[in-house]
Amino acid sequence: MGSLANRVRLQHEYETFLILADLHLLTTANSPDEIARVPQYVRDQVLDALAVGVDPARVTFYLQSAIGEVAELGTLLQSLVTVPRLQRIPSLKEMSRGGEMSYALLGYPVLQAADILCVKANAVPVGRDNHAHVEVTREIARRFNGLYGEVFPVPELVASDVPNLIGTDGQAKMSKSLDNAIYLSDTAEDVNRKVARMYTDPNRVRADVPGNVDGNPVFEYHRAFNDDRAQVADLERRYREGRVGDVEVKEALAAALNRFLDPVRERRACCTERSGYVDELITEGTERTRAVVRDVVLEVRRAMGLAGTYNRLRRNAARSAR
Repeated sequence: MGSLANRVRLQHEYETFLILADLHLLTTANSPDEIARVPQYVRDQVLDALAVGVDPARVTFYLQSAIGEVAELGTLLQSLVTVPRLQRIPSLKEMSRGGEMSYALLGYPVLQAADILCVKANAVPVGRDNHAHVEVTREIARRFNGLYGEVFPVPELVASDVPNLIGTDGQAKMSKSLDNAIYLSDTAEDVNRKVARMYTDPNRVRADVPGNVDGNPVFEYHRAFNDDRAQVADLERRYREGRVGDVEVKEALAAALNRFLDPVRERRACCTERSGYVDELITEGTERTRAVVRDVVLEVRRAMGLAGTYNRLRRNAARSAR
């Protein structure tokens, strides 16, 4: 949500591209069944963006896997970062879930750098857990420019004002794979059910026992999404004093989340009803982006001295054959 909120704001200040990063999905979800769900996954991403206020007249959506030059640029950038540097990125260890790290996962930040640099981005809206990834991009851009000449702007990181929220299970950040998230597409019933089973203060066994609101997932969500600040302050005070139960606190949170999501649901439904609308946005945006990326990658190849290699060999071969 934080990244999308940033995009809504930045779309009025920059030419904006919004990547549908289906190649990145392969780092952790590469079975045939999972890949078959990619079309709906990318449609849902676009619907979420439109629902929160991203303007398709200002923002270009593009499908990562449909532009081969993005992967080519990732290959050209690989030599500009070391394996130990990538291994120090905390989020990669989390994504590997304690198992062996695949080559694709290790190279995730390099492909992400290609995603950013392929359109010569000046600013990147990003959640707090991706700061390290963007810093790798900045390092790669500076290293490339130092070796081959000024081609890339060094992109600025635009941090989200929305904090990373703990999952509804209280164990980790919100994640689709862990089934501990509330989605923009959730119905009111979905929200009510998920909030009802959220963790609170594990040491509070009765409503009349003073509770802790700091690090308490329910109150973290209240502070992020409940626009009735007086209600939040009252609930926090009574919770600390042991004068309110978890049920009342959760019911107030569910109501606040549904107030927040109601206009989002309405906009999403309007877009869904327009047959083929989302697919058209994706395909047209991908074609526009492909033209931009091709020019950037050609500039990169020329800067590196690779652009004319094959043509020179072909001309020499043709002369030798005469």
